Amino acid sequence: MSLVAIGACYVDTILTTPYYPGEDEKLRASSISRRRGGNCPNTLEVLQQLIAHNLSAENISLDLIAVLPAKLSIASQQIQSAFEPHVRLAHCIYRENVTEPASSYIIKSQSSGSRTIVNYNALPEMTEKEFINIADRLGPRASWFHFEGRTPGVTLSCILYLRQKYQSVKISVEVEKPGRPGLQELAEEADVVFYSKSWAEGNGYHTPEECILQQSAVARKASLLCCTWGQDGAVARDTKSQVTIYSPAYSAEGFQVVDTIGAGDTFIAGILYALLCRGDEWNLSQKLGFANRLAGMKVSQEGFAGLARALESFQSE
Repeated sequence: MSLVAIGACYVDTILTTPYYPGEDEKLRASSISRRRGGNCPNTLEVLQQLIAHNLSAENISLDLIAVLPAKLSIASQQIQSAFEPHVRLAHCIYRENVTEPASSYIIKSQSSGSRTIVNYNALPEMTEKEFINIADRLGPRASWFHFEGRTPGVTLSCILYLRQKYQSVKISVEVEKPGRPGLQELAEEADVVFYSKSWAEGNGYHTPEECILQQSAVARKASLLCCTWGQDGAVARDTKSQVTIYSPAYSAEGFQVVDTIGAGDTFIAGILYALLCRGDEWNLSQKLGFANRLAGMKVSQEGFAGLARALESFQSE
């Protein structure tokens, strides 16, 4: 079994400041950190930890399809070393005329807890033709494709190709950016849909329940719909049984918010793990509860290291 995630891979530079600076203001950061980022790479980083912690899931392989700079560039070499051998990058697309990676510069305000992100990306996006060539090379080995929903027009064409050529594959998609046209059409073609709070609010929904219930009438091919709502938890709906479950955000004694970057990506990793590795062993409430726990534990620490411990604490209850 193989899960293939398709999305952008970024190099993040994170500056922590006492407050968000005003225009033309000089401000000293209290810390700086650099790490590999991007929605799908973050999800795969957490997912590979969970799979490695589960002996019965050892036969699941993980692949990333991302557009990267020249293969021998320092950035691509660092990205490869960060992932392999647990996540395969054999099907990534290298732009040999570009040496700089896609980059995010993130200002984290300690006073408000906000994060302001400035992106830079000179890499041409993946084309439909490039994806089709990769999908055909993967063939029937890939059983699940997860899309970031980055370029909806191209992504929709890729999904429709998979539906036509490889009808047994499962497809999940992330619907995140509120101002990005075409995401609704992606949701209508997927088996599993992850809605963000920002997208839901941007489309007139006031609660995750409202989003999920109304979307279930539109995303008719989906078997599972999930909507995260930050500190107010998340909602999931099994469209076959028409069961809707709410799960509060996870917090433990002494819980503090440390780093919210990648919390949504971590939640997605939790749901994908539950679907791929736990199946009918966990009910919908357990799957959603685990994903919330995983995301909550991520928020309480810097980065993604050691999140597999969520499995131990979850199973011990």
